[in-house]
Amino acid sequence: MKVILLQDVDGLGKKYEIKEVKNGHARNLLLPEKLARAATKEALKWLASQKEVIEKEAEEDLKKSQALASGLESLELNIVVKVGDEGQLFESINVQKIVEKLKEMGFEVKKSQVKLANPIKDVGEYPITISLDHNLEAEIKVVVTSEKNKEEKESDEE
Repeated sequence: MKVILLQDVDGLGKKYEIKEVKNGHARNLLLPEKLARAATKEALKWLASQKEVIEKEAEEDLKKSQALASGLESLELNIVVKVGDEGQLFESINVQKIVEKLKEMGFEVKKSQVKLANPIKDVGEYPITISLDHNLEAEIKVVVTSEKNKEEKESDEE
């Protein structure tokens, strides 16, 4: 019996694949559990329309990812932190802080997309890679500066 899988089924196939299965397996497990439906003419038409919808959604998602990647590319992210007398940061810069700063700037990035091996613990410039959907990547520069330096610069300007 030919069936259209409605979900991923271990050992059988992925969602929306058409598979040939034994009649008993289809009648006793796949159809009652709503894991598949019989591959009738109507069901095949439905499958074709579902695939069109999925392709359109994938295209829109790709466009969003490309727009995000181009917006992030070569972005400079300035983070000002308190620094001790010997130049040590009072707080390290981790993925969460980078994501929050990007969100403030209007970029929706997930923590899992930011590739940071270890938290940043020193003042300086650091290249960070953002891995987006559809195998797209953008590289941003995180610039960590101290509050003390910022205050000194402001007093120098006066």
